[in-house]
Amino acid sequence: MIRSFADKRSAAAFRGEFAPVWRSMSAVLACKLDMLDAAMELDDLRQPPGNRREKLKGDRDGQWSIRVNGQWRICFVWNDGPEAVEVVDYH
Repeated sequence: MIRSFADKRSAAAFRGEFAPVWRSMSAVLACKLDMLDAAMELDDLRQPPGNRREKLKGDRDGQWSIRVNGQWRICFVWNDGPEAVEVVDYH
């Protein structure tokens, strides 16, 4: 279960209220957020392979990400569940 969001836009997307920039990927984003919400263990996010779950480095050290598409990621901290969840274009 998602414990917290890092920003209001990401929390709104979880409720189905998508920012204009995310409308074209709203179905995929909703699916990925639901998947993150349902995850009981970090390893639950290894599948499907398209998630490309990865541990982040640098200024995002301590965070993980899964891919929404080629540009957007869902970044989060894992402490017995996802926290500080945010949808970002960090490339």
